[in-house]
Amino acid sequence: MKPTSSSYAMLVALILLVTSCINNEKKTYDNAADIPVSREMIAELTSPPNVPTPVGLRKAKKLIVNMEILEKESTMTDGTTYNYWTFGGSVPGSFIRTRVGDEVEFTLSNHPDNKLPHNIDLHAVTGPGGGATSSFVAPGHEKKFNFKTLNPGLYVYHCATAPVGMHIANGMYGLILVEPAGGLPQVDKEYYIMQGDFYTKGENGEPGLQAFDMQKAVDEDADYVVFNGKVGALTGDNAITANVGETVRLYVGNGGPNLVSSFHVIGEIFDKVMVEGGSSINKHVQTTLVPAGGAAIVEFRVDVPGTFILVDHSIFRAFNKGALGMLKVEGEENKKIYSGVVQEGIYHPEGGTIQEMPDDDSKKVAPKENKTLAEKMESGKKIYMQTCFACHQAEGQGIPNAFPPLAKSDYLNADVNRAISIVLKGKTGEITVNGQKYNSVMTRQAISNDEIADVLTYVYNSWGNNKTNVTKSQVDQIKSGH
Repeated sequence: MKPTSSSYAMLVALILLVTSCINNEKKTYDNAADIPVSREMIAELTSPPNVPTPVGLRKAKKLIVNMEILEKESTMTDGTTYNYWTFGGSVPGSFIRTRVGDEVEFTLSNHPDNKLPHNIDLHAVTGPGGGATSSFVAPGHEKKFNFKTLNPGLYVYHCATAPVGMHIANGMYGLILVEPAGGLPQVDKEYYIMQGDFYTKGENGEPGLQAFDMQKAVDEDADYVVFNGKVGALTGDNAITANVGETVRLYVGNGGPNLVSSFHVIGEIFDKVMVEGGSSINKHVQTTLVPAGGAAIVEFRVDVPGTFILVDHSIFRAFNKGALGMLKVEGEENKKIYSGVVQEGIYHPEGGTIQEMPDDDSKKVAPKENKTLAEKMESGKKIYMQTCFACHQAEGQGIPNAFPPLAKSDYLNADVNRAISIVLKGKTGEITVNGQKYNSVMTRQAISNDEIADVLTYVYNSWGNNKTNVTKSQVDQIKSGH
């Protein structure tokens, strides 16, 4: 059948339209400022550790970002709260995901119940103050400004209202990702992690609402160094997850305000690191530096199951100040890659004695006699967070297949003297706790008899245990062998 002139004209028009679309899609721009935008879309904003949907192949758009500032009291660690200042109600603030060439229409709202004015400096913005000069906003008001995303990368944003350090130290920071045209390569799992250092009037673990301490911040003497705003934000039920064989991408930021992060995942090697969140790629990296006010993108494939610990490898920050998280990986074991325990023994290269620097006995403070239960609980909690938290976790839940739970523990509650002996002398070999077998090592703890009594009292009076009040005299008896 011979085509009519009208059908032929429609066919030509269709071919021209398709060709135009293809050419337009393939067109590149020397200057990102020249990339045209098509239509509007509302930005998806997420709280950590979640990230928004990847941009994929979408064209540049007018991206509408609406962010609210909230000042709110929240938990820093068990029993301790803090007045956080937040972008979007979380620390770090909401994750913003864009692509090169987007025109971002940014509205910053300061909730009317807030006490202070704030603004925002986005490191992805080319312009005065990164937007700070256009966004200073009082409580009950909002400001709007626009910017073009010119450079791909992972960027920090933060409040820049004076005193700038105080606003950042109270939690006012987050990440904005600018993906290249065509998006980042696809991975199986993506997560948002940001480190911050906090400075409180009370010492680490001191209960109650803690105020910001400016002098400690100036001295860079942090009480807490944490991931995602608080101790335990990425542990236990809050751990991030993956399955064996999956690729994981972590968007890692550092709000500071002071400390550089030495980011490391224990038991993994980063296949690829986008150094400082830019276009430079480093491969096969063990630990990557993330400067205050900077970021990095790390990627790796998980090959074996288990719980992998995320830390700032300035390691006392991890085990004593809170910079510790978990990646829980499920799936089939691979004995070729990791065998598990083949043989177990005791290794004492320097003997069994705990070695310490000599003390000035004249400056020692004798432990208080006849402490109340409340005083022992307060002391015991501090000791627990310093010596027990990493293995047994904030709520005594332990780490599956590695360290047994202390919460509602039948093994613990059955024999107080045995528990005292384990803390004094350590323990190796298989035990059964709440029907599950564990075969790890409990090291001997280098703490005093008085501290052992306090920490065990805290454990026994927490998490559904039998409320035993362990005394120093009980510990003395076990230690002496009577």
